[in-house]
Amino acid sequence: MFLSERHEAFRKEVREFAEHELPNLRIQEKEEENVFPKAAVELLIRQGLTGVPFPEKYGGAGKDTLSYCITVEEISRVWGSLGLTLAAHISLGSYPIYHFGTEEQKQKYLAPLARGEVLGSFGLTEPGAGSDASATKTVAEPGDGHYVLSGSKNFITTANYADTFVVTAVTDRTKGAKGISAFIVERNFPGFSIGKKEDKLGLRASDTATLVFDNCQVPEENLLGQEGQGFKIFMVTLDGGRISIGAMALGIAQASLDECLEYVRTHKLQDEQWVQEKIADMTARIQAARHLVYHSAWKKDAGEPFGKESAIAKYFASETATGSASSAISIMGLDGISKRYPAERFFRDAKLTEIGEGTSQIQKIVIARNLFKERGLL
Repeated sequence: MFLSERHEAFRKEVREFAEHELPNLRIQEKEEENVFPKAAVELLIRQGLTGVPFPEKYGGAGKDTLSYCITVEEISRVWGSLGLTLAAHISLGSYPIYHFGTEEQKQKYLAPLARGEVLGSFGLTEPGAGSDASATKTVAEPGDGHYVLSGSKNFITTANYADTFVVTAVTDRTKGAKGISAFIVERNFPGFSIGKKEDKLGLRASDTATLVFDNCQVPEENLLGQEGQGFKIFMVTLDGGRISIGAMALGIAQASLDECLEYVRTHKLQDEQWVQEKIADMTARIQAARHLVYHSAWKKDAGEPFGKESAIAKYFASETATGSASSAISIMGLDGISKRYPAERFFRDAKLTEIGEGTSQIQKIVIARNLFKERGLL
């Protein structure tokens, strides 16, 4: 698909910001030391990128999903960890409040999130509830004007730095998935704490940790949507979030190709046929992935069903990111696995895109089920 002049101008703006500002923040050092990029997040806030797809009345930039995709893609092309931090903040920590929240919740929580005054996070995954999120064990018992949450969530992005969390908990065990509800939790709520920080293979500057609910008191007014609507809320949230992970994967894939082309130029490998074949394959797959990601964003903006398209985009783009990073290393040889070049970082970072917000295997199930429903098979 072709981008409008407005979208092309926005891409140029974000790309110039990413290429000129982020490399000055010692990316490789932050990745090696597993340090959250606070200064980079501050730059995102000053650039007005923390609320790209939300209306201006809630502190956002009032842009569309496609513009948001371009933002995540261009940021991830330079720094994957920062792209993931931004995607989690917008798609997971903020969007469910925008889509399902009351006007009071939007004013209280979404507006500060969109303006970048606080960061948002999303608590769904548990030790025994990863791909099968309906197996949630965290419970929410009704109290006097509040709910009492007990349990934990793990592998939560930006856990140590977020102030607003959207989390799921079981309010009625007898109803299965229909007994799960969603809540907005503030960092300072009694009984809420942050547990173990993860030491990850890739995206190491992106913070990942455990959320702990020890009789955590959450006011009744912080119920998001209705009781029992939690499963629907996180399914809708993940449909949109997959577009952003697809965009993130696209940025990493493009970075791998860019790095590889520069290596080919400096080492004069352009006449090697096997190199040409790998470069051609990377280019074709990245271009196809870009069309899929942008198309899913377009469908979302058009108000059309996009669950199948976002799953296709996320699946293909993430596999493309891993494949492109691997091909870059193959062409660069031992230089490719050396920390003198960022290719090895792209390879480690790409793997998360096949796992987060639904593994590639889960995407295949989502795609197949959507197709079966379209054909009347389910």
